[in-house]
Formats: sequence, C-alpha cells, structure tokens
Amino acid sequence: MNTNSEDLEVGLRLRAIREHAGLSQRALAKKAGVTNSTISLIESGKVNPSVGALRRILVGIPVSLSEFFAFEPESEKTVFYAAEDLVEIGKGGVSLRQVGTNLFGRAMMILHETYELDADTGRIMYGHEAEEGGVVISGRVEVTVGDQRKVLGPGDAYYFDSRNPHRFRQVGPEKCVVVSACTPPTF
Repeated sequence: MNTNSEDLEVGLRLRAIREHAGLSQRALAKKAGVTNSTISLIESGKVNPSVGALRRILVGIPVSLSEFFAFEPESEKTVFYAAEDLVEIGKGGVSLRQVGTNLFGRAMMILHETYELDADTGRIMYGHEAEEGGVVISGRVEVTVGDQRKVLGPGDAYYFDSRNPHRFRQVGPEKCVVVSACTPPTF
C-alpha cells in the first residue's frame, strides 16, 4: 500500500485528536461503528476516508469536521526518552518501539525493533511513501526489497526507497534488534 502526505496528515491528525480525547483505537472504533483496522489504516495514512466516513468517525470522539481540521496538535517538545517511554506499535513477534508519542509535525520516525525467533513483518510485502534505513544491533535479519534479498548481521545496515515492496524476517538462533528511521513517518 502506498500513502501520500495528505492521507498521512489526516491520519496523524485523527490519531492526535483521538489521543487528546483519551480514546484507544478500539474505543473509537466501537463508538463510531467501524472496525479497529479502519481506524488503524486511516491513522497510518494507508486509507483516506471520504468526508462522510470521517464525519461518522468523528462523532465517536465527539468533534465536528471543522473542529477536526482546525485542530493543531502541539508538536512534541520532549528531547530525551527513557526506554520505558518508547511507544509500542508492533504486534506478535515483532516489537516496534517508536521514539515519541506524537509524530504530528515531525519529519522522521525512529524505531527500536526487536524480531523474536522466526518473526517477520508478514508474507505479503508492503510499501509506503518514504525512505528508510537501519542498522542491525544484534542477531540476524533477512531484508527483502523488491527482488533483492540479503541477510544482515550486527553492524550491517540498509537504506532504501520505501515505495519498493519490502519485508523483514528474523533468521538465525537469536532474536534480532534493529534501530531504524523512516522519513516522512508514513509507516
């Protein structure tokens, strides 16, 4: 799936206003009568809702369309983050701990990634409007970008255009740790 900057802005704005209202994705989905995955796809910029669909979702907060588009979330001012302050956005055997809670107005996303034994990002490769790179800290990970594939170990790195379909898969006898960045934060 690809994203563009307008989809991402709507998604980041929805996430910021939902969090400002103290709602989880699941709680908002229930109040709005949509699936949790719908909220997740909008917030990640992978789906751009119609005006009608967005309006129905906003009723669950509650906030009007005009308030939604007038809302200017404050950029996060935090400079330093303790390990326990990183926000978990992964699932299953893939831990993706994001630096910063609010990426609105930010040009980059930084992740501390941990791949448990045999974990991967999914059999179906995905793409998004960004560039990303990372450095393997420990363990081994197989990175596939388009038709290129390579197993990387400690100290090895990658950097690619994220519009190319890609996938990450842990290989070897120990979990893998990667520190990565993505700009803009469209993942």
